[in-house]
Amino acid sequence: QVQLVESGGGLVHTGGSLRLSCAASGRSFSNYNMGWFRQAPGKEREFVAAIRWIADITSYSEAVKGRFTISRDNAKNTLYLQANSLKPEDTAVYYCAACPQTSWYECIDGSGNIYESWGQGTRVTVSS
Repeated sequence: QVQLVESGGGLVHTGGSLRLSCAASGRSFSNYNMGWFRQAPGKEREFVAAIRWIADITSYSEAVKGRFTISRDNAKNTLYLQANSLKPEDTAVYYCAACPQTSWYECIDGSGNIYESWGQGTRVTVSS
């Protein structure tokens, strides 16, 4: 499995921006579709965005579409999430996760059940 470590979280004001990163090691990062999920206090885990292994297709939840951008650099084994126009409701722990290459539609079904590896999370707090 691939090992994942998130970074880049922090405290921002409403309307601010953050760039989250997810560094991968172990098995080949470029062979995986990748996703970002988040979990707010007292709420269930929520799908945020995903990107196919060759970065040709992306998918976003309605809650972040138009404000967040997922990208990847396979040469650097790194996944990114650019989060703009942040709102208090974006406050959560953000997790990156690796999804099998051949399962794109399961990767974006929102459940997260097919993801093989998860990072430890990075906390994002948006103050009003």
